[in-house]
Amino acid sequence: MLAQRLNNLHPYVPGEQPTDREYIKLNANENPYPPHISVAEAVKTAAENHIEKLGLYPDPDVTDLRQAIADMLNSTGGVFANANINGNSCTPSEKNKIPFEITKDMIFCGNGSDEVLSFVFYTFFDSDRPLVLPEFTYSFYPVYCEYYNIPMNPIPLKQDWTFNVQKMLEEANKTNSSLIFANPNAPTGIALTRAQIADILRQAPKDRIVVVDEAYADFGTESCIPLLSEFNNLVIVRTFSKSLSLAGMRLGFIISSPELIKAVFTVKDSFNHFPVDFLAKTAAIASCKSAWYNVENAKKIVEERDSFTKFLKEKGWFVIDSSTNFVFTKKDGVSGTDIYKAVKKAGILIRHFNTPGIEDFVRITIGTHEQMNALKNILEAI
Repeated sequence: MLAQRLNNLHPYVPGEQPTDREYIKLNANENPYPPHISVAEAVKTAAENHIEKLGLYPDPDVTDLRQAIADMLNSTGGVFANANINGNSCTPSEKNKIPFEITKDMIFCGNGSDEVLSFVFYTFFDSDRPLVLPEFTYSFYPVYCEYYNIPMNPIPLKQDWTFNVQKMLEEANKTNSSLIFANPNAPTGIALTRAQIADILRQAPKDRIVVVDEAYADFGTESCIPLLSEFNNLVIVRTFSKSLSLAGMRLGFIISSPELIKAVFTVKDSFNHFPVDFLAKTAAIASCKSAWYNVENAKKIVEERDSFTKFLKEKGWFVIDSSTNFVFTKKDGVSGTDIYKAVKKAGILIRHFNTPGIEDFVRITIGTHEQMNALKNILEAI
């Protein structure tokens, strides 16, 4: 009774969401700080004053949300941790100034960045050539390759856990293929510079798309948004789930040229005409307008991340220096499974992957100062 294609699917496995007890959750890279109070107030006001809209289809183009995202990116430069705060407003850091104005026709919104990525895979990647990607990266990419019957060409990382950019480009040019990678990468946390991404774009096939997933870019790297003025085959994917504290609202977006954005709209309108609901849109607009608050939280997370990294190194752990809101670490002589189990037993969830090659590592989301101190006490025993 089932379609044959179902046999080839291997679903994505998210960080566990337990129901048996209360845990400190440091396993899903969620933001430990809630959204600004104005977000809750906006949702409450919208539901109370416009309850009729809950019974009506929302704006399929979410025009006002796309404008709010464009305004937020223009004011912050696309990297919260490096932005300057001036009262209740922001300005970009010098290195993250965008040399053009982002407009709403450069933005596409969807129901979480995972849905946005699904539209990206369908729009830009073909089944007649392999998609080039790093071997260890966001584990939803292989899922979508299976879902859309797109062959993959995963390129092993170097011994220092960085991308083998030269090999990725060789393979992409050999088969005239598109590329996709997360920057900073997950689960390693390592980021390429904007200059390195520009070099990739200059050497990659010009008639193929390069997708850069910037889910974690707000935590202290360089966004490649400024490169959109030079490269018309660049697609950038972002999310509201990390730096904007809205993982529970399911919102993601793309930044690209108006021409490529139109192509993604065609796919969206052929699948789900109304992916962003009325209340989610309301929350997202309010979050964009409180960018200064999100910038403050990103800076706190980066400070806590660097402090936690220093702690781990002093205790003899191997830690990959991170540009994200998590760290990827291991301890010689202790398996990743045992670390995960010991920490869970003590009431804290962290992420462990059974994937060969990284099975000794654990990925730890950066929480509040109090949460990280609780974790430090547990790790002291290990």
